[in-house]
Amino acid sequence: MHNKKELRIGLIGRGLMARTHTNAYKRIGDFFPELEYRPVLKAVCARSEDKIKEFAEQWGYESYETDWKALIARDDIDAVDICTPNSTHAEIAIAAAEAGKMILCEKPLSRTVEEGQRMVDAINKAGVKNTVWYNYRRVPAVTLIKQIVDSGKLGRIFHYRANFLQDWTISPELPQGGEALWRLDAATAGSGVTGDLLAHCIDTAMWLNGGITDVSAMTETFIKERVHQESGKVQKVNIDDACVFHCHFANGSLGLFEATRYARGHKALYTLEINGEHASLRWDLHDMNHLEYFDHDDDSVVRGWRSILVTDSDQPYMKRWWIPGTSIGYEHSFIHQAADFFKSLEGNEPCAPTFKDALETQKVCEAVLESASSRAWKDTQVEW
Repeated sequence: MHNKKELRIGLIGRGLMARTHTNAYKRIGDFFPELEYRPVLKAVCARSEDKIKEFAEQWGYESYETDWKALIARDDIDAVDICTPNSTHAEIAIAAAEAGKMILCEKPLSRTVEEGQRMVDAINKAGVKNTVWYNYRRVPAVTLIKQIVDSGKLGRIFHYRANFLQDWTISPELPQGGEALWRLDAATAGSGVTGDLLAHCIDTAMWLNGGITDVSAMTETFIKERVHQESGKVQKVNIDDACVFHCHFANGSLGLFEATRYARGHKALYTLEINGEHASLRWDLHDMNHLEYFDHDDDSVVRGWRSILVTDSDQPYMKRWWIPGTSIGYEHSFIHQAADFFKSLEGNEPCAPTFKDALETQKVCEAVLESASSRAWKDTQVEW
């Protein structure tokens, strides 16, 4: 352990993602002991001194800051982890790049393509390592899907469909804005379910099935006005509560996507399915250690969907964990991404999704919103 190179982390934020990322840093040395680098929790930053001091003490950070600019200026910070609302991503990331820091940024990359492009330009100019936390790529069953698709076992792909369903914003009494509910404020979040939920689906889809070329979408805002927590006034709601779109992929397949926060009974139902010429695959976050697989080449008397339990040591990431048949959870996807980032430093390789990759997802999100607004097909301009 003493011979390892230190990577000194400066994390900005103290919410859910700050906890998941910090947990990842604290565990990778235990389960990925061969890594040449080890994370050092050097500093954490948020505006409330009392709350960030408590966070630092609980999670083991050596120090804290209340100004992110002060954190970036520190000589004892190698990598900046951005776990803040979307409206701050661009300013923080560009400043960190200019300071020569590595950057790990929560998704989505930005509110708009224009913001995201400035972030990519800053990264390219500075030449710093970067990644965006689209963590579902690192769920072992989803990584196995990638391996199966890349092997050609599915043959030509015809269909890709995904949905992400929640129900937490149905009450009209729920306010918008503020510390806990910034995702309901378009000025801070950029969009609603498109940037928050569909961005995950889109990133995974293009990773598995290639670029999305054009989209046709519709959105709906079911509750038109909410009290804003910062002003105390009733204001128009400008985010999308629900979104459905269909699309073409560059490989000729068709895509169908849905996201909503108004699906009563669903807390975080993320599912995907791919239908190919020879076989199909489907996955459900609620049963994240299983992968459903259908192979048309099976004998007709036994042909049908099979459930693959992804817990064996020869399946992605699983040799790091427990014995076959025992499960891992949501938090492990972040540990896997942190480990992959640290591994990428050893060979000076990119750790996908990079800012450039995440910008392509942002292009699709923006085209979706433009299509819904204009009620017309929109090209994405994706380069994949």
